[in-house]
Order: sequence, then structure tokens, then C-alpha cells
Amino acid sequence: MMSVISAQSLDEIVKKYTEANKLDHVSSLKTIKVTANLSIQGMEMPMVLWMKNPNKIKSVTSFNGQDMIQVFDGEKGYVVNPMAGSTDPVEMTPDQVKQTLRSSMFQNFMANYFKNGQLTLDGEDKVNDKPAFKIKATIEGGTVIDMYIDKSSYFLVKTSTTTSQGGMTVTVDSYPTDYTETSGVMIPMKTTTSAQGMDILINFTKVEVDVPMEDSVFKIK
Repeated sequence: MMSVISAQSLDEIVKKYTEANKLDHVSSLKTIKVTANLSIQGMEMPMVLWMKNPNKIKSVTSFNGQDMIQVFDGEKGYVVNPMAGSTDPVEMTPDQVKQTLRSSMFQNFMANYFKNGQLTLDGEDKVNDKPAFKIKATIEGGTVIDMYIDKSSYFLVKTSTTTSQGGMTVTVDSYPTDYTETSGVMIPMKTTTSAQGMDILINFTKVEVDVPMEDSVFKIK
């Protein structure tokens, strides 16, 4: 017999997720700036993330004196990757833009997917031995995102994203933890991501809300 808790509707879960993460408040903010450290295969890389409502976003990751940049200025996205042998900006594909914008903290993606009929409640599972709702989002380009919402906190505790890249199916698992409230914004201060046998840890060290941020920050050319 299905318990009352597991019988909660998708609508209720999305509402409680929105409330727990204070996403209605976040949508009213102007800017968010995050200072972070990225750790990958023993390498430590400082990272800064700028976001301006509604859709401007820029990340700069520094390594060996060079900056890897991803930016979307509200109209076009660009990548600068000196590790690939060039410091010239390369325009993002539409799929890369969508992927970049999924990092924006201003968007309530769960509510947007629900409104667009892209969500299904796919039962329950356990994440770190705690029960979680499993919600499946089928989005543009055939990408499938399984999102796990902790049943007690209504925080997102895991995402599993499956995409097709170059004819291969790739799954990326992310585990957000250490949720902390800063200026009314509820943010996971640590995220561990596993992809193709590689682990990446992003550790947020400082979150600044509504700091002055000129549009020129997001211009690259």
C-alpha cells in the first residue's frame, strides 16, 4: 500500500522544492558572484562565476597562469580555452549555450520543466542512504536528467544527466552538498561530479549577492 508521503504529487514536490531553496527570492535578485575552487585529478584551480539576472553568465577558471572562460552575454555564448592551444574566443553551439545556462542560479529549472510538461515522477531511491524522490526531466536534444530530491529537506541531492556526444552516450552524476543560506540564497557549497571515471569537486568559498556588475563583464569581443 502506497504511503501518504510517497503519494505526493509532482506539483507538491516542485512547490516544496521551490520553497526550501528560496527560489522565488532568488528570482528577484539582480546579481550573484561566486568565488570557488575546482579540484580535478589532484589539480587545484581557482574559479569565479558571475551571474546577472535574467540570463547573463560568465565563468573564469585559472590554471598555470591561463584563464579558461565560458560566457553568455544574453545573446551569444563564447568559450576561450588556452588548453586547446588558442586564446581566441570560439562561439558556442546552441546546445553548449543551453548547458551553460543550466548553471544559472536565477532560474527555477524544476518549475520550468514542470510547466513545460517535461517532468515525470519516477518513484523513489536512496541517495547517501536517505530516501529521495526521483524526478525525470526529458529536455531539448534528447537529454535526460534524473533529479533526486531529498524527502526531508527537499534539497536536490543528486543529478544524473545522460546525453549523446559524438554518437556516444555519456552520463554525468553530480552530488550537491553542504547547503548554506547566504543573503537569502540557499546554495550547495560543494558539488562532486563524476563523468567517465573522472571526479571533479567544486567548492564555493564566497557568495556575494546584488554586487554591482556591469554588462561589460560579459563581453568578450
